[in-house]
Amino acid sequence: MAHTFIARMKVFPDKVEQFIDTCERMEKAVAEHEPNCLMYKFFRLREDNAFAVIESFKTEADDQAHQETEHFKEIAADMIPCLDGGYEREYLDPLT
Repeated sequence: MAHTFIARMKVFPDKVEQFIDTCERMEKAVAEHEPNCLMYKFFRLREDNAFAVIESFKTEADDQAHQETEHFKEIAADMIPCLDGGYEREYLDPLT
């Protein structure tokens, strides 16, 4: 079964453009370097300065490997200062 979740986060108002740039960089890097990633897509939520990412990997180990990649470490270092607080993961399982 795939390892899938949605993570929600708030961003400081003056960091929104920087955050969007890092999101786009991360999506591109994951698509280019992580064949076991099934989905990695950021979304802007309807609440001000709120965003979400849906991530899906073939296995939980693939998610852990993602977090150890050089591109993740580099881009996350640019992303974290944009966050107004942490993020919350909600895990998703298929109906069947």
